[in-house]
Amino acid sequence: MDLQRFAAGLFAIAVVAVGAGSTAAAQQAAPARPSSPSTVSTAPRGDVTLHVGQEAAIQGKDLAVRYLRVVSDSRCRPNMTCIWQGEATLAFLLSEPGRGESTTAELHSGPRTGPQATSFAASRVELVSVSEDGQEATIRVS
Repeated sequence: MDLQRFAAGLFAIAVVAVGAGSTAAAQQAAPARPSSPSTVSTAPRGDVTLHVGQEAAIQGKDLAVRYLRVVSDSRCRPNMTCIWQGEATLAFLLSEPGRGESTTAELHSGPRTGPQATSFAASRVELVSVSEDGQEATIRVS
């Protein structure tokens, strides 16, 4: 009988400890991410840097480019020795808001695995660079 009481007490302590840990984790605030406007306006033939989820409206053209996500990233990480530098593949949504047409495109940070640029709405969209963590992409529209 004493063994059963001991086991029940141990179980109760474990439940309280797990519950307290969950509460403490829930109370910790998530790290603040810098807010960025969802749409930025840019002139054609210029470079613009977009965060994931952000869109560039190209002035004077019926064209918007939204950075959707990182599809894959095999780039060599900092302080690593790599045989190949690797490449990142990013997904973009290209749209003509005035016509209601859109398409998705995957652009690559290097020429080995796929295109670095695509054409849409009489414009060329080129991936210029990708931040180390993949959260920012610089594109050029011409």
